This record gives sequence, structure tokens and C-alpha cells, in this order.
Amino acid sequence: MSAAQKVQQHPIYIQAQGQATYYFEQLDKELTKYPVLNNLEQRTQVPKTYMVIGAATLLVILHLVNPLAAFISNLVGWGLPAYLSFKAIETPSPQDDIQWLTYWVVFGFFNFLESFALRIVLYYLPWYFAFKTIFILWLQLPAFKGARTVYISLLKPVLANARNSAVATSTTSTANAALHQE
Repeated sequence: MSAAQKVQQHPIYIQAQGQATYYFEQLDKELTKYPVLNNLEQRTQVPKTYMVIGAATLLVILHLVNPLAAFISNLVGWGLPAYLSFKAIETPSPQDDIQWLTYWVVFGFFNFLESFALRIVLYYLPWYFAFKTIFILWLQLPAFKGARTVYISLLKPVLANARNSAVATSTTSTANAALHQE
């Protein structure tokens, strides 16, 4: 019996192979929900699970090449959300519209803040774009509702406070203008 056969018959190897097969099947079942991937699988004869795992691996490798990390991170933040936003516009349901409008507000706010502090953040956190990509995926994926969470817990209170301040300032300015006219 060869060394490779001994390893393949080891209980830990068999258990790991069973787990990998289980997760592979679960991913395939989840990816079946997307007609684009099903179409691509039929045309290329490459299983959609392999394509997704390969694309994810490619993204990780491109993140390791630091000059491409910012581009890849921004592509992840724009590509799929743009496509799903276009699809959401065409559906009658308002739920997907809310999901993607919320995402774009949070993503835009995050990019605005990033424009001020990027050099400082990159100095102290060299893997920033990898973390940013994970954060963007958390915002995007409906299972996590990350964009909604950030909007409700962070942006909504800030925007409500700014709106109340603007209304108070406007009311005060109107009252002062009325006093000066008398």
C-alpha cells in the first residue's frame, strides 16, 4: 500500500473529504438561485461552484498584490451592486430598491470618509483594502443586512441631527429676518 493510499484511508482524511463535499454541495445549491451563473455553467461546461471559488481565489491573490488592491476593492464595491441595482429598478417590489438605495448611501458615505483619511489608514493598516473588501461584502449581502445596520445605527442619527439643526437654523434666520424688517 502506497503512502498516498494510506493517507486517503485515514479517518481524518475521509471526514475532511466528507465535509468538503457537503460544503461544496451547499454552495452549489445556493449558487443555483442565480440564472447568470447557471447560464455560464451551461455555456462553459465548468461547474459554477468552481467558477465562484476560482474568482474568489483570484480576488484574494490580487489583494496580495498591493497596487491592485484598491482597484479590486472598489470593483467589488461597485460591480455587483450596480448590476443588482439595475435589476431592482425593473422589479415591482420596493424591498430590493430599499436594500440597494441603503447600500449606495452607506457606500458613498464610507468612500467620502475614506478620501480624507486614506493615507493615514494605509500607514497604520497595510491590509486595509482586504478589510475594506470584507466590509463591503458584509454591506452588500442581504443575509447580513450590513448596509441597513450601518444606516440605522450610524447614519440615520447623524442625518436626523443635521436635519434638525438645519431646520432650527432656518427658523431662527427667518425669525431674525422678520425682526429686522419691523
